[in-house]
Amino acid sequence: MAEQKGTSSYSDDSIRTLEGVEHIRRRPGMYIGRLGNGDNPGDGIYVLLKEIVDNCVDEFAMGFGKQVLITLQDNEVTVRDFGRGIPLDSVVKATSQLNTGAKFDDKDFKKSVGMNGVGTKAVNALSSHFYVESFRDGQSSWARYERGRLQESGKNPTANEKNGTLVRFTPDSDMFGKFNYNMDYVETMVKNYSYLKKGLALVLNGTSYKSENGLLDLVNENMAESEKAIYPPIHLEDTDIEIVLTHGNAYGENIASFVNGQNTRDGGTHLAAFREAIAKTLKEFFKKNYAPEDCRQGVVGAISIQIQEPNFEGQTKTKLGSTYMWEKFLLDANGNPVKNEDGSNAVDRGPTIRSFVNDFVSRHLNNYLHMHTDIVPLIEEKIKASQAEREEISGIQKKTREKNKRANIYNKKLRDCRYHFNDKLAADKQEEKEKSSIFITEGDSASGTITKVRNANNQAVFSLRGKPINCYKESRKRVAENEELNLLISALGVENDLDDLRYNNIIVATDADDDGMHIRMLVLTFFMKYYPDLIRRGHVHILQTPLFRVRNKKGTRYCYSPDEKEEAINELKTGVEITRFKGLGEISPNEFVDFIGENMRLDLVKLSDEESIADIMEFYMGDNTIDRQNFIRKNLRSEEELEDVNI
Repeated sequence: MAEQKGTSSYSDDSIRTLEGVEHIRRRPGMYIGRLGNGDNPGDGIYVLLKEIVDNCVDEFAMGFGKQVLITLQDNEVTVRDFGRGIPLDSVVKATSQLNTGAKFDDKDFKKSVGMNGVGTKAVNALSSHFYVESFRDGQSSWARYERGRLQESGKNPTANEKNGTLVRFTPDSDMFGKFNYNMDYVETMVKNYSYLKKGLALVLNGTSYKSENGLLDLVNENMAESEKAIYPPIHLEDTDIEIVLTHGNAYGENIASFVNGQNTRDGGTHLAAFREAIAKTLKEFFKKNYAPEDCRQGVVGAISIQIQEPNFEGQTKTKLGSTYMWEKFLLDANGNPVKNEDGSNAVDRGPTIRSFVNDFVSRHLNNYLHMHTDIVPLIEEKIKASQAEREEISGIQKKTREKNKRANIYNKKLRDCRYHFNDKLAADKQEEKEKSSIFITEGDSASGTITKVRNANNQAVFSLRGKPINCYKESRKRVAENEELNLLISALGVENDLDDLRYNNIIVATDADDDGMHIRMLVLTFFMKYYPDLIRRGHVHILQTPLFRVRNKKGTRYCYSPDEKEEAINELKTGVEITRFKGLGEISPNEFVDFIGENMRLDLVKLSDEESIADIMEFYMGDNTIDRQNFIRKNLRSEEELEDVNI
């Protein structure tokens, strides 16, 4: 049969095998989750740093080296530990060959974070320059790479250095673009390592971080003065588990979670078990059928567990997927797999993570409460107050929703995505869930524009009518009676539990004018006051839309700042036409499709554990203080400044 016209040839020459480094550079998302420019704590440049530091922490966990030196200067990262060092003849292999490492055999690294022999190789492949040197017993072995390609290597038989490993790398701008390390994110990462590995000193750019009390230090240091705990934090630990627990006066839950020293900011099986265990233990202690959400309202705490060969969801390891404390194939005396009667490989499984955490919390927290009777009435008072408020608010919300349903308002407010109704899309739940987004817009014009060009499979649109109420100044009852916010809560699916959130990304999309900025602040105030965990878990974003369009016969550039506008003018040079966009509705659907697709620019709304929500809301949404007036004067750009064109 003759080859059809216009089709490419498919032959043996079409079949290619990508070597490790090339595959990492072509498919970086498979190894580090996302690229990014450093604006988001989940961006790849932080994953690269974490992969190297993880190796140092694993050495400490095995009993080698008590200090890690970390230096960041001009986006170049240097990490030096004082562990055993990579075996000298394996330095090149361990840093360049995929699936090569010591962590496949748990006798050397029993409970490490990195288990797949990929981490350091990914750092190497995605760095413009990568240098590694291992020091062992007065000798060293080194290698230098560029974009994962070995340039030179060698040995020094007389290295006068303490044992350990030195890694120096610069993330590749060809992969990450114009990136910068946010030192706040790096400092938080380093602090978490210190809390989780008591006695380990991590020195970041000359500042040492070391914890003697583990997670208790984390909770105590992160409790803001205005959100003080209602009783001293409970600190309990045993082999392979450590927890801290108290209640504060803020809404929601603020529980940090870790596995083998890894900050699992998206939670997982261990966090779900901890949340369940808190409610179950308190209900049994008080012998009353309190609702779980009332037992956990205002909880501040942390959990850290150690398990063998953890299974994380995604390469970035931010959510634990393991069911058991350990799970491995049984081997006979000759090292061959033991078979079950049906021919499958026999597996040795430990207790489930759920039962392990539940048993620990139930036993130790119950004992603690019996021994510290002074805090018991404080906890029950907190639970009862939450119960009373929840029941009142639930009744109000129900009436409001019934009223809205009769008026058919709900369907006018939300244009949902197919992901929630299409079984085929839902089959690949993890991927689709990560992509699922809801745009919170203002007015029919912007809502209509986004609705026309969105990906209806996984992008929903919720339209606000005018300005929502200022939640900071209103009672919870008044907020529950508000039609706009009540419908928004229902659309998000978080009436009862944040784990029921229907969209991974909540995107506030308002105009870049005074009214738009005010609406944005009102929406963010609502989330900060009543659903702060949505922000802490990284679900809330602000959509960046272009302020300017610069074009001539050579091309079109969309610019998000005056500086980008000037760059575009200089690039296009003559005959440029400049359009200033003041609202989302001014951007045509044909143009807007580029701004909400795969490469849309999102600003993550950040809220660190140590920041006081009450203080933030008072500053931005409270009375018009001199401090806020001065802040606005210092940071405000006038319309004239934005529209000033220098051609």
